[in-house]
Amino acid sequence: MLATLTAVHLNRGFLLAIRLTAGFPPFILPATMSTIRFPAEWEEQDGVLLAWPHAETDWKPYLDRAQETFAKIIAEASHHGRVIVVTTNPGEVQHFLKHTYALCDHVQCCPIPSNDTWARDFGPITVFENHHPILLDCQFNGWGGKFRADLDNAISTGLKEHGVFGPTHLRRLHLILEGGSIESDGHGTILTTASCNANPNRNAHMSRKDIEQAFAQFLGVTRVLWLEHGYLAGDDTDGHVDMLARFAPHDTIVYQSCDNTIDEHYEELSAMADELKQMKTPLDTAYRLIPLPWPSAKHDENGDRLPASYANFLILNGAVLVPVYNDPHDALALTLMGTAYPGRKIIGIDCSALILQHGSLHCVTMQLPKGVLG
Repeated sequence: MLATLTAVHLNRGFLLAIRLTAGFPPFILPATMSTIRFPAEWEEQDGVLLAWPHAETDWKPYLDRAQETFAKIIAEASHHGRVIVVTTNPGEVQHFLKHTYALCDHVQCCPIPSNDTWARDFGPITVFENHHPILLDCQFNGWGGKFRADLDNAISTGLKEHGVFGPTHLRRLHLILEGGSIESDGHGTILTTASCNANPNRNAHMSRKDIEQAFAQFLGVTRVLWLEHGYLAGDDTDGHVDMLARFAPHDTIVYQSCDNTIDEHYEELSAMADELKQMKTPLDTAYRLIPLPWPSAKHDENGDRLPASYANFLILNGAVLVPVYNDPHDALALTLMGTAYPGRKIIGIDCSALILQHGSLHCVTMQLPKGVLG
């Protein structure tokens, strides 16, 4: 395959972008060593950030179910690190936690208002600059202007003002970027979807090449792997990668498969699987691929399909929380996750309530790597 080389000037030097004639580039290679590193999610953490569901959110019709699920997530996470909860009603959080085995001294409530609960997408993205954590406060526009997000977009700044991050620097960026839209291997490669991060409803003034340059500049990325396929009915995010395919240690990718040939997802998820098989590691070897089972179709009270995905798992210190859906395939999903994360406790969390608002476990959480909380 033929390729052309173009030099792009960045603040920190020059970057060589390799553009393949058959399509968009699978990677970009910097000419100078970056001091910025975007960690993998399985690296050591200080804790996890969540935003508590309340009656002014779309959770209102099934608020108790949602709050019970959040309480279970907080309880599990509290045994593996600190938990920061954004809420204007800490008493309500404490009430629900009383019915769990949460380590309440590991849970900190911060009185900050929120539009909704999707901390993965409005929470700060952590990078390491010269080995020190830096919090990137990117812009969140409600997944392309679909929902109000003014309060959510101010949460990272509010947490900083409340002293949650201590001396850790918060760097505000004009780039629209959601944490659920990018996956890092911790060594300069990110996995993302064209349907989201190349969508003009995010950064309309930026080409795909511009977006890659921004990833290189702000995340220290040296390779961008773009998925052109992948789809879940009911997903409001335009195809976040964290519902589809996730990096795991040792050049592994865990992904949501579909083996039901008559399901509406079969063609797109099969095409995504083919893309993953063609992707190469930095050493030009194939990734180890772990396909997750396809859960049976889930619908809301109106009969609309809900985005149930086992790929939306949360990694903690020593554990992995895996979304389950009271489905016959739950047990197999938990077993396969154990092969991706050997030595970690694999814990199923019933997320049947979370998919009613078109997200799941990873979507409502944001990990805070070691050093962020001081």
